Formats: sequence, structure tokens, C-alpha cells
Amino acid sequence: MHSTLRRLVLVAALALPAAGQAQQKLKYPKAPPADQIYDAVAQPAVPVGGLDAYAQYLADKQQYPTAALQRGAAGTVTVTFVVEKSGAVSSAEVAAPLDPELDAEALRLIKAGPRWTPAMHKGGKVRQRVTVPITFQIPAGADDAAVTGTAFVAPGAAGGGTTTVKADQPARPVGGTEAFFEWIQQNQKYPALARQRKIEGRVMVEFIIQKDGSLTDAKVLKPLGSGLDQEALRLIKAAPKWTAATYKGEPVRQKMVLPVLFQL
Repeated sequence: MHSTLRRLVLVAALALPAAGQAQQKLKYPKAPPADQIYDAVAQPAVPVGGLDAYAQYLADKQQYPTAALQRGAAGTVTVTFVVEKSGAVSSAEVAAPLDPELDAEALRLIKAGPRWTPAMHKGGKVRQRVTVPITFQIPAGADDAAVTGTAFVAPGAAGGGTTTVKADQPARPVGGTEAFFEWIQQNQKYPALARQRKIEGRVMVEFIIQKDGSLTDAKVLKPLGSGLDQEALRLIKAAPKWTAATYKGEPVRQKMVLPVLFQL
């Protein structure tokens, strides 16, 4: 009797360490790799300042590429990136390409954006893959022809009027688009009132490129106020001449809409 009881106690004692080890493995699972990127987490990453402030940043800092405006390119660019444990953004890429200029601008916005509060999972900071859609919408207040740069006023219309046609060669700034916007930035005088109120953003200006390349009939389509609209008009009126659009080898007038960006 006692011998049998001792054997049972010995077997039970030998079994206890194994059972304890199994229980310990279940309670303390192996930690994931430090560089693992999560798609789903317990507490997702969020932009510093909140989602509303981030959406406002995207709207205020977006610079609609001139070439895209001329083509009438619009739509949503979906950008994926990784929010690191430090809150920095890395590995940004366009999930589905839409337009070369719009894709590049969407990536610029994401890379230049504010830091994020990193994701939390299983009690610690982790890397998370985030997807953000960025929409490019052609400004309201002008007809499609004016915005895309494909509508032109042709000479010799019946009855002395005008007609719209598709140009053989669109108008373009002398020296190129980059040189034109560089001139705008160098000659911009930030209004004191706007600076005091910390107002920044884009003023959409419509104007006519005449046959001699001069810019006339400028008007604001998307006002910001605080003196920014007046400064945008001044810049367009004083800007260097363009190379006029042509139709059947002859220069024609072109209506154009471009953004004038103001940043503090």
C-alpha cells in the first residue's frame, strides 16, 4: 500500500515541472520581431493634433500641379506608408498610380506632413502600415475648358464673335513652369494682415494668355481674404510673359486657372 502510494506521488511530482512549463509558454508568448509591420493593431497610429487637423493640413498644403491642371487630371491618389515607433513616416508609396504629377504631389504631402503618435499593440509601440487617400479636385468656379487649358479663343469667328477649339500647342510659361512658379515665390509680398492672422493656403486665379503672351483679365476664383487675393492678382498681372497657344500655326488666346500658394 505504502509502496504504491509513493510511486503515485513520485509520478505526480515528475509531471509537475512539465505542466508548469507548458502553462508558462501559454502565458508568455514569444515576442514578435522588433521590425514587424502591423496592419491591424489594438490602438492605431494617429496624426499629432488629430485627424481633423491632418485633413486640414492636406487641404491647405496641396499644390495642384500645373501640368495636371492643363490635362484636366483629377481623382484620388491612395498612399500607403509606415508609421514608425518614433512617429516618423517611412516607406511611402502610391498604391495605385493615377497621374505622374498628382502621384508625386501626394507623396510630397505625406512625407512633409506632421509626425504621428505611434500605434500600440500588446502593451508596446509597434510599426503600423497606414493608408491615406488624397483627393485632387479641379477648382469650382470655372468651366472645364478654362481649367484644363484645352479651350481657346480662335481668331476669325463668324460674326466677329469667338469660338473654342483644341489648340495644337497649349500656352506655356517662358522658361518653363518651374521658373514661373519660382518667380511667383521670389516676388511674393506676404500681406501683413494675413501674416498677423497666420492665414495661408492657395488662391485660385483665372486669367487670359493673350496672343502676345501677356497675362490679362485676372480674377480670383477661390478667395482667402486678408489681402492674399489682392497679392495673388498683383503677381499674375506683373508676371513674365508666356509663349502663346497656337491653333493651325496661328497664336490664339487661352484661358487658364492656376494656384498662387501662400505659406508662412
